Amino acid sequence: MSGPDLNFWQQRFDTGQLPWDRGAPSPQLAAWLGDGSLAPGRIAVPGCGSGHEVVALARGGFSVTAIDYAPGAVRLTQGRLAAAGLAAEVVQADVLTWQPTAPLDAVYEQTCLCALHPDHWVAYAARLHAWLRPGGTLALLAMQALREGAGQGLIEGPPYHVDVNALRALLPGDRWDWPRPPYARVPHPSSTWAELAIVLTRR
Repeated sequence: MSGPDLNFWQQRFDTGQLPWDRGAPSPQLAAWLGDGSLAPGRIAVPGCGSGHEVVALARGGFSVTAIDYAPGAVRLTQGRLAAAGLAAEVVQADVLTWQPTAPLDAVYEQTCLCALHPDHWVAYAARLHAWLRPGGTLALLAMQALREGAGQGLIEGPPYHVDVNALRALLPGDRWDWPRPPYARVPHPSSTWAELAIVLTRR
């Protein structure tokens, strides 16, 4: 498998080296909940990590399935849910093979695409389409982490830079309805990187 393996991610949780963790849900999640872009229903959070967004969605009345490759992430998310007195399904699984029991209403995609090596992006994009019902929502935060090595064709990460042109090829207009740009830019307090907030609808 190209890119980081299970041991890579588990070590991060074992040692607490989680530089992507804001310590709270992304502010963009609150914005999407507030403007109705995300409405309660069946939602998956692939690459759930520390579980902040899982807790926020469960608190908001969603039926949440949280998915992560690393047992450490699963335990951390389960612990946060228990501490908050909330319930959600938390699954240790590979997102490239996992399939819901029934089509989902929405997917909250923040940290999974940029954590996967680009060799796996086409397969992951196919899973996202397969998970959602027609008319379902993909609430996506596209990581903007362009490094100097990109000028020499180097693929550096994680997190891997998610170029919007590559994203349009992965999630083409014949399968997804795209909103018009520009897209909101969500800064990350731990770095100079940011995310582009994009809500797509599955055709």
